[in-house]
Amino acid sequence: MIGQSNDSEEWGQMQNLIKTVTFSLALTLVGGCSYFSVYKRDLPQGNLVTQEMVEQLRPGMSRDQVQYVMGNPLLRGPFDDDQWDYVFRLDEAYAGVKQRRVTLTFANDRLVNIEASGDMEADMELSPDLDPGPGVEPAGAETLPGVSPTPAPGSEPDASGEQI
Repeated sequence: MIGQSNDSEEWGQMQNLIKTVTFSLALTLVGGCSYFSVYKRDLPQGNLVTQEMVEQLRPGMSRDQVQYVMGNPLLRGPFDDDQWDYVFRLDEAYAGVKQRRVTLTFANDRLVNIEASGDMEADMELSPDLDPGPGVEPAGAETLPGVSPTPAPGSEPDASGEQI
């Protein structure tokens, strides 16, 4: 009889151990599944640089002309303003990282050198941000019926129709 109670105790402990190991294994497998992972989204950073933009650049262009084509540079040389860097990096959620870089060098306020790196010809598809985000009133937005916009204080027109 004494031997039987020890056997049943050992069997109960073995069952608890099997349950614990099975539960731990199941938890590990479920935790490792990509189906249950955190949502990721594409993360674009920097200036979007395209092949068409780079093709428009010509040595001898002024800084204003370059800025019209490329936009404001992401980086400027810290000690002189003769080097502009345009960097675009797209960290795709479930793929790799794509990066493009264009370095422009100026002398006497004229473009003298263009260095491009990265795959400029590859199409980088940027998905629109569909998150609700903060509400921004579009230009020309209508006001609520029966509500007229109130002018800022001190901007009431006088009798001649001019703002004061």
